[in-house]
Amino acid sequence: MTIRPLTPVEMKVFDRILIKRKQLLLKVPLCERTILDMEKRGEFPKRFSITCRLVAWDLGEVDGWIARQKAMALQPRPPGDKNSQ
Repeated sequence: MTIRPLTPVEMKVFDRILIKRKQLLLKVPLCERTILDMEKRGEFPKRFSITCRLVAWDLGEVDGWIARQKAMALQPRPPGDKNSQ
């Protein structure tokens, strides 16, 4: 397995925090299968490999996803929308 070197831009990101699976599941109240399916559809931040047995998510990306979900939930829904109640 070849390890990709960090680009100069990536080297300048000092505030990046990575979270593991258990931390993600504490933060996002979804099951692992739902998260995996959403990742595959491009609806959730993608995990990446740290080692061959460890994956992680960028906390900033997860927090951004949560903020977008909250913003969408706060938007008024048009009358007759099957999700509005």
